[in-house]
Amino acid sequence: MQKGILYVVPTPIGNLGDITLRALEVLKLADKIYCEDTRVTGKLMQFYDIKKPLKSLHQNNEHYAIPKIAEEIEQNNISVYCSDAGTPGISDPGFMLIRYCIEAGIKVECLPGATALIPALVVSGLPCDKFVFEGFLPHKKGRETKIKALMDESRTIVLYESTHRIHKTIEQIKSFFGNDRKVVIVRELTKMFEEIIRGSFLEVSELIKDKELKGEIVIVIEGKNA
Repeated sequence: MQKGILYVVPTPIGNLGDITLRALEVLKLADKIYCEDTRVTGKLMQFYDIKKPLKSLHQNNEHYAIPKIAEEIEQNNISVYCSDAGTPGISDPGFMLIRYCIEAGIKVECLPGATALIPALVVSGLPCDKFVFEGFLPHKKGRETKIKALMDESRTIVLYESTHRIHKTIEQIKSFFGNDRKVVIVRELTKMFEEIIRGSFLEVSELIKDKELKGEIVIVIEGKNA
């Protein structure tokens, strides 16, 4: 008997017009949509007038909810998982569900689409032929160890950071990488208040020291000896 299929569907990181035609087609065909937050996905569905049952699956419930959800996916023809913004699994929930489904023999297909790291890397102006993506740095334990490990990285480095820690993160990295290394802060991509701040660590540190940086933030750092 053919098991159901799980489609991993990227969703816009800001501008709702950035969703692909194929993603909309899959959402319309889905028997059920699993998502990080039903309220956020619900707004997207309402915008495109798509009415489907939504069920939440996020980092706080995935450890115990996934086996039951995998059973449901097997019984459906088409199931979808999407996070609040961007591609599931990329510093977002989704990885555990995808791995579980693969191990259970359920077909998984990921659609190409929105993610913050690639547009931020390209628009940074730093070399993007080779890069390393580290997601979010550890909040406490292992944070300095991770930063030190990246000091000699020759490829462009891409990080995510929250609005609450961005100033601390820039100062911490600057203390290890030095004042002269180039860094770019890309904030609120595709949204009304999109902002790009470029310069050396010293210059960027001065530019943002009295500034409140809200929204989703990507940090792009020049590799050593780039």
